Amino acid sequence: MGTVTSRDGTKIAYDRLGSGPAVILVDGALVYRANWGLVPLAEKLADQFTVFTYDRRGRGESGDTLPYALEKEIEDIDALIEAAGGRAFVYGISSGAALALEMQLQLGERIQKLALYEPPYNADPIAREQWKEYSRKLNEVLQEGRKGDAVAIFMQLTGARPEDVEGMRQAPIWPFFEAVGHTLAYDAAAMGEEADVPVERARNVNVPVLVIAGGASYPFMQGTAKKLAEAMPQGQLRILEGQTHEVSEDVLAPVLEDFFG
Repeated sequence: MGTVTSRDGTKIAYDRLGSGPAVILVDGALVYRANWGLVPLAEKLADQFTVFTYDRRGRGESGDTLPYALEKEIEDIDALIEAAGGRAFVYGISSGAALALEMQLQLGERIQKLALYEPPYNADPIAREQWKEYSRKLNEVLQEGRKGDAVAIFMQLTGARPEDVEGMRQAPIWPFFEAVGHTLAYDAAAMGEEADVPVERARNVNVPVLVIAGGASYPFMQGTAKKLAEAMPQGQLRILEGQTHEVSEDVLAPVLEDFFG
């Protein structure tokens, strides 16, 4: 394990695998290296690239200097890019893809190419209202220090039934989720107030971007990917048939190798 120091003094923990051009992988909600995260994908890519997996601030072995600001997470990856030699390719999944998009807009061509898997923006008005209600409840329980309830609210947002959530509370992985429940607010900040598809912001992305969705995923994910790819001046769309939001690294890795290579 290595660490870099972000601009505000926060230590960000990372692992480095392989050799070749640098690729930084950005996890989505609740995921970090200790609960596996993007490590299997990193191992697949390490034959051709120097791959960085890291704990986003507030997770795992990374620090968390308060108050949180989205700009601080962007500064975290900027420190990683510096450690990688000043430029890197970046891949983000789910809310990590939304964060990676914001990173590119701020850091410009320090991110040479960007790959996004299913950033969960949704243009549907009902979904946007549901997102605002989720954000309200999330902030409420986190202000009371109820990180486990924050995780439960998030799982219900993503389609889990109450009985499924109660079952998860008894699972061995639950303590890993609860430990980082407060960082769900960080993911919400990356998604924006309504989690609407940021078409106008996407028009300002000035590097090659591959936007990917699973063919067996929620239909809105494919629609979102299409809108983003069309808006970006150098955007490409790729649908991975048979894949869901839990994409297989065996399927994804060759796609990323081709794009980044």
